[in-house]
Amino acid sequence: MRNPDLARPAVLRVDGLRFGYSGTDLFKDFSADIPPGVTWVGGDESTGKTTLLRLLAGELSPKKGALRVNGIALAEKQQTYRNQVFWVDPRTSVLDALTPQAYWGEVCRQYPAFVDALLADLVDGFALAPHRDKAFFMLSTGTKRKVFLAAAFASGATVTLLDEPFAALDKTSIALVLELLQEAALHPGRAWVVADYLAPRGVALAATVALGQRY
Repeated sequence: MRNPDLARPAVLRVDGLRFGYSGTDLFKDFSADIPPGVTWVGGDESTGKTTLLRLLAGELSPKKGALRVNGIALAEKQQTYRNQVFWVDPRTSVLDALTPQAYWGEVCRQYPAFVDALLADLVDGFALAPHRDKAFFMLSTGTKRKVFLAAAFASGATVTLLDEPFAALDKTSIALVLELLQEAALHPGRAWVVADYLAPRGVALAATVALGQRY
């Protein structure tokens, strides 16, 4: 991990994380302090960017190590931890039978700080109004990702995990996401973790996590 903002205490702490596939460690004694603002997780293909996000979300269980959000440990209070961390795999098919409107309702119920007014603005910004009552399986890849991004930024979660947030987006939507991340970079108490091949353009980073070893 590089360039942590030492002036601001960590929102998310990762201590001694160990995880791998097929007997091979992908992460071994991995530790990081994620401060408020935007942290970029960078690396080539198959270096574990998405896997790290899934571990931070509590979707995968590490062999060893501890994860804490504002002092709340995943191992001790799983649901409380998860209610502070927004994560959805943008490639998932689990939600195919739902509509975006139903999905946003589920996200709103999970995250107490969900901002309805921001969701409404993002529905307009991402031009999602015509799609809100369609089932996910009817939507294009780009539209699905916009639905998830609207939920992510409106969630009000303490930690928001974004996997390749610009993939399959049009230029207008990319500009909107960059604007949202630029605002997120200034937040004093919330953290956004962006996993992508390149750092988000024009966004002041609080920290960088460089993953270079292939598994």
